[in-house]
Amino acid sequence: MTATVTLRLVKGRLDRTEYVFDERTTCVLGRAKDCAPRLPSDEYHRTVSRHHCLLDINPPDARVRDFGSLNGTFVNGEKIGQRAAHQTPAEAAAMSFPEHDLKDGGEIRLGKTVSRVEIRLPAGQRTLSLARCAKCDQEVGSELGGRSGEYVCAACQADPGAMAKLLVDLARSGNRELDPIVGYTLLRELGRGGMGAVYLARDEHTGREVALKVMLPRVAASPTARARFFREVTLAKALRHPNIAALYDAGFATGTFYFTTEYCAGGSLDQLLARRGGRLDAAEAVRLACQVLAGLAHAHGEHVVHRDLTPHNILLGEIDGSPMAKVGDFGLAKAFDQAGLSGLTRTGATAGKPWFLPRQQVINFRNVTPAVDVWSLAACLYHALTGAYPRDFPRDKDPWQVILQAEPVPIRRRERSVPAPLAEVIDEALREDPDGAFHTAGELRGVLLACVR
Repeated sequence: MTATVTLRLVKGRLDRTEYVFDERTTCVLGRAKDCAPRLPSDEYHRTVSRHHCLLDINPPDARVRDFGSLNGTFVNGEKIGQRAAHQTPAEAAAMSFPEHDLKDGGEIRLGKTVSRVEIRLPAGQRTLSLARCAKCDQEVGSELGGRSGEYVCAACQADPGAMAKLLVDLARSGNRELDPIVGYTLLRELGRGGMGAVYLARDEHTGREVALKVMLPRVAASPTARARFFREVTLAKALRHPNIAALYDAGFATGTFYFTTEYCAGGSLDQLLARRGGRLDAAEAVRLACQVLAGLAHAHGEHVVHRDLTPHNILLGEIDGSPMAKVGDFGLAKAFDQAGLSGLTRTGATAGKPWFLPRQQVINFRNVTPAVDVWSLAACLYHALTGAYPRDFPRDKDPWQVILQAEPVPIRRRERSVPAPLAEVIDEALREDPDGAFHTAGELRGVLLACVR
């Protein structure tokens, strides 16, 4: 049994009487047709916005945040998040509305509809014995929030390099969980993010250089969460294509997930853009985009969706002296999040880097389709041609609200030199419409190739 968070209808109308969440997700409540849960557009819900509030759920934890709606969201009878009557939704997006933790038995009211939050825990989950950090052995019971499983304390998480070195040293000393990296030597750091870091490593037995990635959970990594995550990893590991960076091995030890992947000496697309002054010419940008789409098409054919495609994880190998794009980190970041291992995100303050995120992925986090990768690739191509993002993300505005409210800026408003036929294709690919022109990577690739013939 796993922990669950249930949103159960008490009064009023929803498209369903209950929503049960047993894994990490976000969902948007409102009257828009793409919301789930969706409220009706009738006389009893005129006070409800199209995209009204957001639930951030990582069972057994849940939070709600109003999007600056005109009439606010009521939590246990208390109004949260209401904007002033004279303010527009765009002006409200520049404001900071706090998140509210939801407890078992709490109620949320939007218009005339009331839903109750029910939280169910596996037997004994809240009666844990004293827990300690898997690395430094310090007490970490207060950090676990009652969850079971292995965990690395916040202080050790702040130094992923030390964790990577520990794993390599433990592998040399005979830890069987680390057999895949026996004889590896760390050479240098290649990059880091919120969940860990990646290092260049060499297998001293074969001389092969690989990228060694460590990912550190923000919550205790229970056996259930680990199994859920590694199911996704197994799918990614099976992908073999010239335009996908191969995932060789994966494992878990000392509260840390580790992976070895193909090393791409050319770095990443964002690094290439930095070297080129922020932009590529149309021919090169489209060539790399089409290579990425070839890799995506293969993965989608194997029922694997990346869900986190950015210039950072479009890696660059080399063929005949020219850069060759390879998609890296295939689904790992989002699978890590979906398994609940990244904890609850502070949806307003640290929503990650949403610059390449389609609206549908925010609204329908769990049930994404390959179309989200197609949109993100088009956003990466837009960025490579203009040095800008499809949407404007002002510093003083909530990025989640920007995604929900702002449409992509037509690319030739950013850069007039983009050929008109290519601009038309990119603008069409970035339409925030589930019924847009390009549903598959192959469709977009074919049209892009025609643009540069």
